Amino acid sequence: MDGFCPARQLMVSLVDSNAAESQEELAKEAIKHALKALRKRHLLEEAAHAPAYTALSRPIIFQGSEWKEKAENLELELQQCYRAQSRLSEQLVVEVAESRASKAALEEKEAAFTDLQKELAQTRDECSQLKVDLEEKIKALELVVSENHSLRKQLEEMTVKAKNAEAENKILVDRWMLQKMQDAERLNEANALYEEMIDRLKARGLEKLAQQQVDGVVRQSEGGTMSFVESTIPAACKHKITAHDGGCASIMFEYNSSKLISGGQDRSIKMWDTNTGSLSRTLYGCLGSVLDLSVTHDNRSVIAASSSNNLYVWDANSGRVRHTLTGHIDKVCAVDVSKISSRHIVSAAYDRTIKVWDLHKGYCTSTIVFHSNCNALCFSMDGQTICSGHVDGNLRLWDIHTGKLLSEVAAHSLAITSICLSQNGNVVLTSGRDNLHNLFDMRSLEVCGTLRATGNRVASNWSRSCMSPDDNYVAAGSADGSVYIWSISKAEIVSTLKEHTSPVLCCSWSGLGKPLASADKNGIIYTWA
Repeated sequence: MDGFCPARQLMVSLVDSNAAESQEELAKEAIKHALKALRKRHLLEEAAHAPAYTALSRPIIFQGSEWKEKAENLELELQQCYRAQSRLSEQLVVEVAESRASKAALEEKEAAFTDLQKELAQTRDECSQLKVDLEEKIKALELVVSENHSLRKQLEEMTVKAKNAEAENKILVDRWMLQKMQDAERLNEANALYEEMIDRLKARGLEKLAQQQVDGVVRQSEGGTMSFVESTIPAACKHKITAHDGGCASIMFEYNSSKLISGGQDRSIKMWDTNTGSLSRTLYGCLGSVLDLSVTHDNRSVIAASSSNNLYVWDANSGRVRHTLTGHIDKVCAVDVSKISSRHIVSAAYDRTIKVWDLHKGYCTSTIVFHSNCNALCFSMDGQTICSGHVDGNLRLWDIHTGKLLSEVAAHSLAITSICLSQNGNVVLTSGRDNLHNLFDMRSLEVCGTLRATGNRVASNWSRSCMSPDDNYVAAGSADGSVYIWSISKAEIVSTLKEHTSPVLCCSWSGLGKPLASADKNGIIYTWA
């Protein structure tokens, strides 16, 4: 049709236009060309419809059998397809399950991989930090090594200096020993004169004692003067004094005076007028809690034993520290002054040592070492013997010059907390954690009396009891806040004082016979008359 349309148009144009003869030939050729195109198209259509013509030309029965065979073949193929489809469905189900399992395993592995990546990053950070630390340590080590080299050089220099100083020290020691020998000779001469003088004073004292025996108990001071007192049994509170913060562990009266000295946990020493209950003076300078007090017989110096491992000596008039005695390596719990001379004192500490000190020179003259800690001590009347009470419950006597143990006795089943010597020097009072108060004869160390009470309980390892100036009574504090007064001759309680609201730690009796003072764990002091 595409080739025929232009030819027809050409023919129409040839008829309508009455073209010339020259154009007729062209029309003929166009007609021929159009005929060829039609023939060609016809051949193509015949080839396309040839199978249909062939089929139509066959018989209908032959075509039916052929279609039936094809249908059967197609049914077989369809069944095979169904079977293949069922097998494929089963395989698909299995593969889906496997795929899910694989997916879950993959997710677990991905999570584990993520955790491992985090751990790896954290480990890398830690590794980098460790590298930085290692570099710092290496630098510090290099610095220490350099310092060590310099210190070694200094040590070598100091060793050389020490050897030179040791040689010089040896020469000085030899000179000192020679000087000490000379001093010892002079001291022996002085001691001989002193003993002769003491013998004379004792003879005079015996004469006066025989003359005035009816007036009471004799108390001899360092200057040789005597005072005769008779103690009264305290029955009522005279003054209540709020003395120290944190507790008061030690109190004592000045000799032949009603002035009271107290020391407490607040590191202060206070002096009180017991007639009025007012504060007279405060002594400062102690660097630890005050555990024990003593005063020289001329009342010029106050000595405190401290938990700072030191002893402190004050001038009572000026209030200034005269000496700080160092040498103990643990808390100092007890101190006492010689009854003969205000020059020598003795102290005990929890380093298991007892030390004798020279107050004029300000240093230790001898040291006694023992396996059991000493809680309390005192000088004998002649100043030649030290009485000490120990944690193992034993009472021991020591020679002050040689440091040798003279005798000992098992005074208590538990630790001794207090030692007090009678005014005549013949009896020593010991108190212990077994709640007993024993009286021992100084010459034989035999028990000459035992005092006890049902409610009396010793409050601490440093609870201090005391004897009256006439040696007739004993006063001791208790953990229940009571103060018990015993008659030594009757061995029974004659008074019980109850004003304290906390454990009573210490008691002290004025050398004038009254008042009695007691201090407790709250730092409250009561005076009794």
